[in-house]
Amino acid sequence: MRTGDGRPIPARLKIEIEREWKRLKVVAEQVREVEAERDRLVKGSEPSGDACTEKMRQLVKLHGIGAEFATVLTREVFYRPFQNRRQVASYVGLTPAPYDSGDTKHDQGINKAGNTRARVIAVQMPWLWLRYQSKSELSLWYYRRVGDLKGRARRIMIIALARKLVIALWRYVETGKAPTGAIVTT
Repeated sequence: MRTGDGRPIPARLKIEIEREWKRLKVVAEQVREVEAERDRLVKGSEPSGDACTEKMRQLVKLHGIGAEFATVLTREVFYRPFQNRRQVASYVGLTPAPYDSGDTKHDQGINKAGNTRARVIAVQMPWLWLRYQSKSELSLWYYRRVGDLKGRARRIMIIALARKLVIALWRYVETGKAPTGAIVTT
C-alpha cells in the first residue's frame, strides 16, 4: 500500500486502516443478517401476529414498493395511528411552509419538520412509482401536471406526488384499498 504521492504508508496508519477494515466487515455482516431477517418476515406466508409485519407484507404487494421502502415506512410512520391525511403528511414533513407577512403570502417549500428517514424515503419513492406504476391515477396526475416541464418544476411536483403517495399508502395499509390503478400482486 502506498500514499497518493507514491510513498509507503506509515506502519501505524496501516495498522489503523486494517482495524477499520475489520470493523467494516463485521458491520457489513450484521447488515446482511438484519436484511435477511427482514426478508424472511416480509416473504413469510404464515401470520406473524405483528401489525407492522402485516403492513410491510401488504406494501410489498404493490408493484414498485420493495422491502426496504416498506420497512422504513412501516417502522417509521405506519406503526402509529393517524386521524387524517394531514396528520400523515405533517408527520413525514411534506406539508407546505407558508410565508405570510403583510400583503405578501406564498409557500416556502416543504416544512421538513417531521421524520427525516421517512421523508427521505418518501421523496425517493415517487420516482420508482412513476416507473413501475405508470398507469396509476397518481402517476397520471403527475404527468398531466408536469407535461414537458423540466428541472425545478418537476422536482417540486415530485414532492407533491410524494405527499399524495404517502397518504395513499397509509390508506392502503389501514383500509386495504389500493391506490386507484395501482398494480397489486397476490
